Amino acid sequence: MAFDSTRLNRISTWMQSYVDTRRFAGASVLVSQSGEEVFYDDCGLRDVENAAPWQRDTVARIYSMTKPVTSVALMMLAERGLFHLDAPVSDFIPAFSDMHCLLDGATGIDQVMPCATPTLHQLLTHTSGLSYAFNPGILGQEMTAQKIEFRGDRETLAQACDRVAALPLAFAPGTRWEYSVAIDIIGRVVEIVSGKSLEQFFVEEIFAPLGMDETRFSVPAALRDRFAACYTPLAGDAFSVGKVAAADNTLRLIDGVDKSPFLDANLYSGGGGLVGTIDDYLKFCEMMRTGGSGLIGPKTLEFMMRNHLGGDIASMGPSSFAEQPMEGMGFGIGGAVLLDAGRARAPGSVGDFSWGGMASTFFWIDPVTDLSVVFFTQLIPSSAYPARPQLKALIHGAMT
Repeated sequence: MAFDSTRLNRISTWMQSYVDTRRFAGASVLVSQSGEEVFYDDCGLRDVENAAPWQRDTVARIYSMTKPVTSVALMMLAERGLFHLDAPVSDFIPAFSDMHCLLDGATGIDQVMPCATPTLHQLLTHTSGLSYAFNPGILGQEMTAQKIEFRGDRETLAQACDRVAALPLAFAPGTRWEYSVAIDIIGRVVEIVSGKSLEQFFVEEIFAPLGMDETRFSVPAALRDRFAACYTPLAGDAFSVGKVAAADNTLRLIDGVDKSPFLDANLYSGGGGLVGTIDDYLKFCEMMRTGGSGLIGPKTLEFMMRNHLGGDIASMGPSSFAEQPMEGMGFGIGGAVLLDAGRARAPGSVGDFSWGGMASTFFWIDPVTDLSVVFFTQLIPSSAYPARPQLKALIHGAMT
């Protein structure tokens, strides 16, 4: 499968239109096929206030595109025979030993019944019963009230995990799918099993071997002049996935380059804490596409990038947000798996493995056409515009 260069250049026009209409401040797209770069372009600004251009080496918040990295870390440890994925998380974090879940139809956080402790596999696949503060429902509301966000410097990862364990689950583990802080919990398991901080494990066992020298939990001092600002088109809480009034300014600054919590992170969020460059993230995608680069076995990656649900995400009755469509899309370990492009309403190959981040970043790996694609921008929430299916349509439309 080759590409028509004229059609590929439509991506540049499309990106520029997002910048010209002030939907994105700046953006970049990197496309690689069979290990060879076939397209790259960027446009706009990484920092509107300082008129700094978006460039290839811009450092961006990748938020939930951290999740596949954390999932790979756990599976690297599983390959060493240190645990099995059916192990309850309480084997590692005792605070999860005595679990309860909300009753069906509960109207208060205290209306609960006893339930099983989630397993590592249920955490990895978002079927654990955990949630996010921005999700609808009683548990999301309570997490908002208690400011359980896995962001900022108020507490350590261990303390945040214990606070999550003190709350009931939204449902009995294994019965539904709901996007959640589960991969933050998995990050803590990586720390406990490896005896290293999550940052140390990432740097020593993933980033250094892959040459991902510009991806970290905190923006390195030497890279701060390349760090992008982050924006929202909303007037209210940018992290809301519900209906929030639009701001008068479609690029309202919410996280600048001078006082960002990403400049000095004390809590290593395996669910959403990394910052890095587009070329670094392509190295991670290529490691997964080509069979592990010696870090992890190809059969383990094959296991990760297959659907682990009984059907698609929609069949498990979620009421939550997801970084990908729920219909026609299954979920593996660390990302979504395309089952039916028609039902997902975007072109793609069966088996595409993908995920995105809250600041509208996105990646996918296509094992059929040997593609790795990475898209970077900095706009929250990622549900603001249909950029992801548009980009997939542009790239598939350029194939000959």
